Amino acid sequence: MKILIADSGATKADWYLVENGEILHFFSSKGISPVFQSQQEIAEELRESVIQEFIKWEIEVIYFYGSGCTAENIPTVWNALNQSFVTDNIKVYSDIIAVAHSLCGNKAGIACILGTGSNSCEWNGKAIVKQISPLGFILGDEGSGAYMGKKLLGDALKNRLSERIKEKLLKEYELTPGKIIDKVYREPYPSRFLASFSPFIKENILDDSIRSIVKESFNQFFERNVMQYNYNKYDVNFAGSIAWHYSELLHETAKNKEINVGKIIKSPIDGLIEYYKSEKNHFSI
Repeated sequence: MKILIADSGATKADWYLVENGEILHFFSSKGISPVFQSQQEIAEELRESVIQEFIKWEIEVIYFYGSGCTAENIPTVWNALNQSFVTDNIKVYSDIIAVAHSLCGNKAGIACILGTGSNSCEWNGKAIVKQISPLGFILGDEGSGAYMGKKLLGDALKNRLSERIKEKLLKEYELTPGKIIDKVYREPYPSRFLASFSPFIKENILDDSIRSIVKESFNQFFERNVMQYNYNKYDVNFAGSIAWHYSELLHETAKNKEINVGKIIKSPIDGLIEYYKSEKNHFSI
């Protein structure tokens, strides 16, 4: 059976065509999010950049995991996929379910995302039993790339960075206060813009003012999210580019809070492929 597994964040979406646990084809597109896109916009994005990549294969089932795929938004994505692909055997899940399936599988644990945005849940092996709402980069998303980018730019404009780092940041990205305000408050996809500064943060991580942003972001993520779960009972597992690239500081922050970190992976896809090797994990067609 040929299945298409999509793992979409706010910035990019990865599409894997899989048969019997083997990847037949891989493709990356722009991120697909019902938070920022209408059903029609998602369908257009699929037709313009995704469909042609898989047209020569007969896809039987689609599993789509996406940022912003809450219960109320799932029909938007399902309908867009149904408009674009031949099959109607489609299941849409939130991105946090992708991480739970990948990292925990059919066992209980705590699953977290630290990428452009952040998310977390306590998983009992079959379903989410508790979840603290991520709330997005304005009210939440602690520990994410967007959250760190927000802190970085805010500290730059309020003279909280070292002078050397501030000058380097503004020059390297050709930023002005007016341009930053426009990008964050007036232009689309502000979370992508804010998260785009992660490479700068990583490159300058030895600077005290930068390092403190990352550590405080992780502190906030643990205190406002993870520590509301049974973290003393279960390992806390992570997926996402931020968790992966800043794993040393993530481990350090967790240790200070007596939190045991389990797996840290950049992408959940390997675990998802393994998960769907078992027939019991497929929904009824």
